Parts: sequence; structure tokens; C-alpha cells
Amino acid sequence: MTNNNDKKFHVPTNLGAIHLTVCGSGPAIFFWPSLMMDASMWEGQAEFFKSNYQVILIDGPGHGKSEMLNRLFTIEECALCLSQIMDYLTIERGIIVGNSWGGMMGSVFSALYPHRTIATVLMNCTASVAPVRQRIEYRLLGLIGKKLSRMPSIFVSKALTAFVGISTEKNKGDVVSLLAKKLRQVDVKSVMWAVQSIVVNRQDQHELIKQIKSPTLIIAGKEDRTFPVDETKKMAVAISGSIFEALDGVGHSAAIEHPQLVNERIEAFLNSLELQRELRV
Repeated sequence: MTNNNDKKFHVPTNLGAIHLTVCGSGPAIFFWPSLMMDASMWEGQAEFFKSNYQVILIDGPGHGKSEMLNRLFTIEECALCLSQIMDYLTIERGIIVGNSWGGMMGSVFSALYPHRTIATVLMNCTASVAPVRQRIEYRLLGLIGKKLSRMPSIFVSKALTAFVGISTEKNKGDVVSLLAKKLRQVDVKSVMWAVQSIVVNRQDQHELIKQIKSPTLIIAGKEDRTFPVDETKKMAVAISGSIFEALDGVGHSAAIEHPQLVNERIEAFLNSLELQRELRV
């Protein structure tokens, strides 16, 4: 859990003022969340990693305490946004961890900014375009959502189905309740710009991510009902030398559903001999 010693402030970027929470010291590790989630989804990771790393938690554009959105944008603009955050913090290179939207952004950032990437952890994400049915559904959702100020119950219920695995749904009511609370707090008008940009308008990035040379860990939840394991695994096939792991008992929000398991996998990756050489550069 974040505490009063954490530094919290806004950074000017191409996608508006982005709110950061910074804690710990050491090599920089940036956490970018999913759509409809803010930086608090990474609290379990921040607490675990801040003793050895400088942890930077990001409220995505239009989310949490970041400036609200009023236009569409691209994944490439998200990568530029992160580069500008690094410039502001005078951090030359960092480790990038992202879930869903954050994972898509992380893969594109690693391809476009190899000199700024120590390593990348891509969780529950895709490099594919959205299926036709999903594009139609989310386009309609966006049109409706832009007329609302808060997330209707039917939208919350649909999002929860997409965000958690069956095991979490059945056995972890506290996690489901926490996610539902976060979803009800979303500023729908702002977030729907991001949903349209990342879900409806995203492009296939498999050719681009073939350029990634930095160490890459790709994590999929075996119960992910948003991106099936095989879809996420296609990213591992595209990225030469990447490590792929599918985790039991978790869905699309693995970092919240089973933080200890996710922390162990990321820690093992960061402790690898190859990565330690990277950190010393």
C-alpha cells in the first residue's frame, strides 16, 4: 500500500498532465495499468519492489488523477508519453511493467525506444487488432459512455467478467469487490476516449515488436477472458528470446488477483544473470 512518504505529483506530457506516485530507490521500474484502472492496481507490486527499485506508478492518460482526455490517441503516443515522463524524472533507462493497455504500450515502447529500455514485463496483453464483434461492441459502449458521468451497473458487471478469472470470481470476493469499487469511480467520459483508442482503433503490432532486443517476460493468466493465452503467446513468438509464462488461477488482472505469484515471477526475471548485466550498464 502506498504511504505518506511516497512522492505524488503531475508531469506534463503529450497526453496531458500525468499523475505519478514514486517510492523506493534503485533502478527505475515503471508500472502502467490497464484501461479503467489507475496506479493503485500495482500497490502489491510497489510494496514488494520498493526496497530494491525506484518504483514509478502511473495513472494512465485520462485515468485516476491524471488530466482528463478529450481526444483519441495511438499506442505510439502512449510510448512517447512514457519517454517524456522519463525525461522529466531525468531517468535515462528503465524497466517497464504493463498490464493489458500497459503491456501493449510497453511492447511498443521497447521497440521504439530500445536505448531507454532495460527490460520489459508484458502482462495479459495483445499485439493483435480487436475482433470485429469487440470493435462494434466497444464503439457502441463509447457512444453511450460519453453521455454518462459514472459507470452504470451493467457496464461494471460486464467489465468484471472481463477483468477477473473464474477462480477469483468464485473464491476471492474481496478482490471482485475492490475492482467493482474502482470501476464505479471511473470518469466514463474521459476513459471512453482511451477505450476507443486502445480497443476499437488499435493496430496489429507484431511486425513492430519483432524489433525488441531487450529482455522480455510475457505473462498470461490461464483464465483471462479478455485475451486468451494463445493470443498473448503470439507476442512471445514475435519477440526473439522472450520468456513466456501462463499462470494458473488468474485472469486478466493477475497483479491484483494474485500479487504474490506475480511478484515472484517478476523478481525471478529481474534476478536473472542476463538482466543483472543489463542493470550494471
